Amino acid sequence: MLLSIVQTINAYLSDYILVFLLVAVGLWYSIKTRFVQVRCFGEGLRKTFGELTLFGKKHETGMSSFQALATAIAAQVGTGNIIGASGAILTGGPGAIFWMWVIAFFGMATIYAEAVLAQTTRKKEEDGSIAGGPVYYITTAFKGAFGKFLAGFFAVAIILALGFFGCMVQSNSIAATCSTAFGIPTWVIGVILVIICGIIFLGGVKRLASVTEKIVPVMAAAFLLGSLIVLILRIKYIPATFAMIFRYAFQPNAIIGGGIGYALKTAVSQGAKRGLFSNEAGMGSTPHAHALAQVEKPHDQGVVAMIGVFIDTFVVLTLNALVIISTMYTSDGMLANGTIPEAIGKANLAQTAFGTVFGEGFGAVFVAVCLFFFAFSTILSWNLFGKINMTYLFGKKSNVVYTIIALIFIFLGTLTSSDLVWELSDMFNQLMVLPNVIALFALTALVIKALPKKK
Repeated sequence: MLLSIVQTINAYLSDYILVFLLVAVGLWYSIKTRFVQVRCFGEGLRKTFGELTLFGKKHETGMSSFQALATAIAAQVGTGNIIGASGAILTGGPGAIFWMWVIAFFGMATIYAEAVLAQTTRKKEEDGSIAGGPVYYITTAFKGAFGKFLAGFFAVAIILALGFFGCMVQSNSIAATCSTAFGIPTWVIGVILVIICGIIFLGGVKRLASVTEKIVPVMAAAFLLGSLIVLILRIKYIPATFAMIFRYAFQPNAIIGGGIGYALKTAVSQGAKRGLFSNEAGMGSTPHAHALAQVEKPHDQGVVAMIGVFIDTFVVLTLNALVIISTMYTSDGMLANGTIPEAIGKANLAQTAFGTVFGEGFGAVFVAVCLFFFAFSTILSWNLFGKINMTYLFGKKSNVVYTIIALIFIFLGTLTSSDLVWELSDMFNQLMVLPNVIALFALTALVIKALPKKK
């Protein structure tokens, strides 16, 4: 009964309200900032990779700009990049990837606004530590009881969505793939995860920043290398792969069946939903990391934040999609005619795709290892985001209790997979978008003020 209620709420939110709101805010900020994602893209690259290091400068408070980006990317690049993209392609066809690109393009403007506002409204605590995120710019946008209500609503939603249920979902993905690839009992994986995560959680922001700045470049490079090997070996199919993405973006009924209207709606909605929930632009999660960055002015972190969406969608997610389409949907692929065998699902589509080139065994291992690092880094960042909001609601004394509860959820996630847990995670994930987007619209003038003056 509860499961069906939550599923109904999620379907309504994701298919109608959220896609409309997130696309609208992306378009709004693209226009208002005169397409900052185009004008300042080069600046973002310079500021990002100019600070690229595995051993960043230590800060008394907060993080370096690159550490903040690494922490944000750790949250963005999770199971959604592998399993989410697979689900979008299976349901909406290869054309769904085109709509993911469109959404990510506008999402870069949204995340610029989020990072700027997080920097502009952040607070310095009495002990010198920095606190920032949507709760602070929500209460800036709306004073009094209404602002406190919206901020409190957001804080509760993100604690449940990311800190507890979300980390449980991520640990479940780690346990399932590692158990399949290596035959390790899931409870053993659970114990290992709890020990490692506990050590990092208790080390606070500095330890987490130190870990993410090392993990993120390495995991991205490993996935990049593996994907490029597959694409090089399948190079003769690359033109056909891109042709399918563009063709089926507008004629998806040719691959997924049904009337053109229904098929197009499916392709667009799948691309939009999976794209939005992969790069997290407009969702209010990554501003927590960007608020901690030590930069000269908010604009500096805004352009760096845009690169996070670019890396998440245009690099990692796109590489995964190209591997799947070039091996599974081309003329010699098992999904060439659009018929999906029962044995193929979103959970194993990527493993099957990589397995066609690497061999079934190594393909499963490669994806499992990548998924482990993607999901593990997501757990670290999501825990931090939840903790920041727990502190906002209950003060720093609640941190130990929060950490214990989070570790319990992480362990339970390795033991059981509950549809209700996944649906609850999605529901609270979507609910936290509402107050965040309302505040983004309300604070447009503050974002525009941060843009460099025209020369």
